[in-house]
Amino acid sequence: MEELKSHNLVETQYTEIIFEKRPCLNYDGSPVNGLYNAWIILNNPKQFNSYTTKAVKEIILAFGEASNDRSVVSVVFTAVGDKAFCTGGNTKEYAEYYAGNPQEYSQYMRLFNDMVSAILKCEKPVICRVNGMRIGGGQEIGMACDFSIASDMARFGQAGPKHGSAPIGGATDFLPLFVGMERAMMSLTLCEPWSAHQAYYFGIISEIVPVLKRDGKFIPNPMVVTDKIVDEYGRYVFGTSKAGDELKAAKETVAACEMDLSMLDAAVNKLIAKLLHTFPNCTNKTISEVRKFKLEHWDKNKEGSREWLALNMMTEAKAGFRAFNEGPKENREVDFIKLRRLLAEGREWDDEMHKSISPQFQTA
Repeated sequence: MEELKSHNLVETQYTEIIFEKRPCLNYDGSPVNGLYNAWIILNNPKQFNSYTTKAVKEIILAFGEASNDRSVVSVVFTAVGDKAFCTGGNTKEYAEYYAGNPQEYSQYMRLFNDMVSAILKCEKPVICRVNGMRIGGGQEIGMACDFSIASDMARFGQAGPKHGSAPIGGATDFLPLFVGMERAMMSLTLCEPWSAHQAYYFGIISEIVPVLKRDGKFIPNPMVVTDKIVDEYGRYVFGTSKAGDELKAAKETVAACEMDLSMLDAAVNKLIAKLLHTFPNCTNKTISEVRKFKLEHWDKNKEGSREWLALNMMTEAKAGFRAFNEGPKENREVDFIKLRRLLAEGREWDDEMHKSISPQFQTA
């Protein structure tokens, strides 16, 4: 047989992410000879697996490589550790390089757009293995995936309007498709995170699994309400955080437990085993048809969003990212009320404005 051609753009040496081919497992857990899953693993745990510019480029290439590999059944998109899948773009890089440089951020956002598109156009099913927080841009690239299976300790949400940006790297396109307009509006504007239980209940993820072990046995996340009960106003509180003494006791329980992601891996492999037993072309066609609902909005909005985000680096993003990166640990947000008052007075976005609202410039 003639040697098969490689359709990869380049042969990549990955340094900021991990790319692995792992044997595809059948229903009984036995490896299937000659078939694999491509694991694309974010590898920046010290910064909650936020992606740098270089990592974005590697993710694009990794999805292309996985898509082209004839032996790959599915792609697993995940990250190192148990604290975070991804918290979005690297805020240190944003604050120290891109803030105040819209022309540079515009080019960065083209790469970001290509990363999201690479996920949406991958010719394999893409499973997001949510090993921890999925926040901001992490939530956006997670929602671009076809399936999500999460640790029950994970949290989901956006951060843009709290830190100087707008969640228009996919969240405003995708989240209303998952949860409807009203819930999407609450999440995208207020930036209040959802627990894994809420995310499952709202339809953002396919499955949640316990990851805490106490005395050798798995226990559910003790910090959230896991029963569908109602509060004094008749509202469901399913998935919300416990409060007061209950929360304090729950945190002590968590501290006494060990973290074990084996059930998360088992759930991911079980889903892939089910996909394994389908016609590949029929499955891929089905996935591409469902993805069209995301692509319809994404392709229409991504370039306009990129341009706006670049220009915003001169004003709110510049202030927000630098406040988060340089502000004291107990206060990494600008003074929103002062900002609104200054804008109401017609003040310009000059250096004096930035300093007057930013916590890193305030003295005790």
